[in-house]
Amino acid sequence: MKILNLYAGIGGNRKLWPDVLPNGEPVKITAVELAPAIAAVYQKFFPHDTVIVGDAHEYLLWHYKEFDFIWVSPPCQSHSRLNYFLNIKSGKKEPAYVDMTLWQEILFLKTYARCLWVIENVRPYYKPLMEPDFVIGRHYYWSNKFIFSTGAPKDFNIDNTSLNRHGFDLRGSGIKNQKAAYRNCVTPEIGKYIFDNILGLS
Repeated sequence: MKILNLYAGIGGNRKLWPDVLPNGEPVKITAVELAPAIAAVYQKFFPHDTVIVGDAHEYLLWHYKEFDFIWVSPPCQSHSRLNYFLNIKSGKKEPAYVDMTLWQEILFLKTYARCLWVIENVRPYYKPLMEPDFVIGRHYYWSNKFIFSTGAPKDFNIDNTSLNRHGFDLRGSGIKNQKAAYRNCVTPEIGKYIFDNILGLS
């Protein structure tokens, strides 16, 4: 089983994924992360994964055929309700274009991918250009396999005071904005719930 984990961050979604499937098939994970310091932390926590420091958007375009399952978590800041109401609408920041990477990747995978895939992002402050296939907590998910959100683990709010969020201790990691790293971390239990359901393991 070859899995591609794009915009991997520190690996919240991947934390509880198994290294071996119930049928004994090994799981081989390739993670792509743009920030070297964050990629180094991911590699420390998941030493058996192949970690690539690079552009996940470009990597998807050229390598999507090589994998059995693809997870994509593109940047959410330009879509975020919190960012919009606290920073832009309040006048703290200047308005900016919405990053269309999210919608490009959804359309690309819907059109070309033959493997299983899921794209995760926050509920946007605007009407989504494509309705999500399922919703868990504060996040939208697009996928070529529907799963029920009923019974899904709680999508925890971010505790910015934690030094060991979800078992990831970032002290001494070299990551400058550790709060953002935690904030961008998918709740591991949700990552496993989606993984198990999409791959038919539960």
